[in-house]
Amino acid sequence: MIRTTLLATALLLAPAPLFAQVTDREDVEVIQAPEFQAAGAKKPDLKAATKGIIERTNAFRAKEGRTPVHANPKLTAAAEAFASYMSKTGRFGHTADGSRPSARAAKQGYEYCIVAENIAYEFDSSGFTTDDLAAKFVAGWEKSPGHRRNMLDPDVTETGVAIAQSPTTGYCFAVQMFGRPKSLALRFKVENESGQTATYRIGDKTYSLPPRNKRTHEQCRPTELIFDRSAGNEKKQTFEPQNGERFVVARDGVTRRLEKE
Repeated sequence: MIRTTLLATALLLAPAPLFAQVTDREDVEVIQAPEFQAAGAKKPDLKAATKGIIERTNAFRAKEGRTPVHANPKLTAAAEAFASYMSKTGRFGHTADGSRPSARAAKQGYEYCIVAENIAYEFDSSGFTTDDLAAKFVAGWEKSPGHRRNMLDPDVTETGVAIAQSPTTGYCFAVQMFGRPKSLALRFKVENESGQTATYRIGDKTYSLPPRNKRTHEQCRPTELIFDRSAGNEKKQTFEPQNGERFVVARDGVTRRLEKE
């Protein structure tokens, strides 16, 4: 008997037999019926399988033109704790332990800018080889839009992976976390030296900056900075801020990009 179930902190649109949920829902599945493995069932090396998941994920990212993610001990600790919890309780879902992925990462001391999570479980009464278990988890995540999006997120830089097996049911629970640390947040300043209010946009949010005021922005992902026709500026100006840069709306209303401080 074989069972496979996946969950990601994203919108999933996966065909049966995969189970999917929307990120913000707090659905939790509880595995109650014990399914014992057959005598002589294969026993995977779970530590080696987690390493295999990271290697396969990075191969997938490379194939799609993404940079590799590197194991972070704090994300790994968060993944291990959650995988262990699910294997012991049979509760499966991103909020199965009453918290969310970002909270679990923070509990381990991970100061994050971005946190994403894929989870899944596998069961086979004949057991798994180490390589087969890693391959099944990664292949399942690759085929599901929400998991795939997390795996290929261009802005994450770190990962933490864990697998735990229930001693009573034989189910293997996997947790794959992705993160971008707070230290890699993009910070830039906007200064208004003109005599009029300057208006600009970052993503879908519009800001107004009074004359002779300054504002510092911190973004977790690369973004466009768009100055509207204001403060005497004759045309819209668009920039892609780099970390540490300053953007000054001069007295003539034209925004000038200054070197990093």
